Amino acid sequence: MKRVFLIVLDSVGIGEMPDAADYGDAGSNTIRAVASSPYFSMPNMRKLGFFNIDGVEIGEKEKDPAGSFARMTEVSKGKDTTIGHWEIAGIISNSPLPTYPNGFPQEILDEFTKRTGRGVLCNKPYSGTDVIRDYGEEHMKTGKLIVYTSADSVFQVAAHEDVVPVETLYEYCKIAREILTGENGVGRVIARPFVGTPGNFTRTVRRHDFSLQPPKVTMLDQLCGHGYDVRSVGKIIDIFAEKGIKEYVRTTGNEDGINKTIDYMKQDFEGLCFTNLVDYDMLYGHRNDVEGYAKALTYFDERLPELLAAMRDEDILMITADHGCDPSTPSTDHSREYTPLVMYGKPIRAGVNYGTRSCFSDIAATILAYFDIKPECAGEAIPIL
Repeated sequence: MKRVFLIVLDSVGIGEMPDAADYGDAGSNTIRAVASSPYFSMPNMRKLGFFNIDGVEIGEKEKDPAGSFARMTEVSKGKDTTIGHWEIAGIISNSPLPTYPNGFPQEILDEFTKRTGRGVLCNKPYSGTDVIRDYGEEHMKTGKLIVYTSADSVFQVAAHEDVVPVETLYEYCKIAREILTGENGVGRVIARPFVGTPGNFTRTVRRHDFSLQPPKVTMLDQLCGHGYDVRSVGKIIDIFAEKGIKEYVRTTGNEDGINKTIDYMKQDFEGLCFTNLVDYDMLYGHRNDVEGYAKALTYFDERLPELLAAMRDEDILMITADHGCDPSTPSTDHSREYTPLVMYGKPIRAGVNYGTRSCFSDIAATILAYFDIKPECAGEAIPIL
């Protein structure tokens, strides 16, 4: 009974790519920045070979790694969540998804207002916590929706749960998703509910993403098409717009995501479990919180032995990332970085350095090869067996 557990440590980049300057990210190195913290400790990942990956210059390298490893190159034009996960799953995006550094065109907002019956506040790139601080009181007085974006391809809608019930906010975001197509087809429309009083607003865990449908076949589609289970943990279900996924659970954070991944490991199924652990990006990278980021990575490392202990003889564990988000730079945006790939399991040849791979999609090709499926998506299988 073959199973692969693919865990994305959201935003854990391992150093700038050659084209980082084109994205405003020269010098970014998420793992180096986080490893500078006294709270950083990843001895279990080191044992698997994480510190041995090309370009990772932190800590002491493992003499006899228990896993195999590689440095992954993103070739898609972008550095956001959707593009990164799509490439992991086998889709190379030759054009970036649209971004709106000056806010969304008025015709989009007019149509959104017409269909929701509510006006719009903000309409500019903004920090998610700052935007509710600055516009939350006006929103509560007027009922207007707080619409904002970031450096990513996102249309975000924030609303107080006492003003706009969460299910209604989701309906408004579905309307925005219908509007934002074609040249304005943003990667994600995101519902951002919040609670509290002026001066004390906080976002709730009931965020919901409404993503574009993947434009091509992914490894998820192929696995499902060959009768295998595809299970997702966290926001994977949203990133792939439910396409190619048979069963899913959402999460409230990294601890919950790890627990639910272990729950799936204890169940009988054959196929893929695809997990996203979002806290590194959402709570720490975007907020330039080096110490919080370090503590979160240390926590994952402390839980890693539980994941390894739950593995069966034909299981493979893959740990990777989708982009960087260096919390030590002035920017609060994602960064254009290489990502790690660490692989472990009885089927894996231990201690092998597979060098720098040509694209994230080698992960998809490798997983499909393990299930004896000929890839219909991008990528070249890593000879792990």
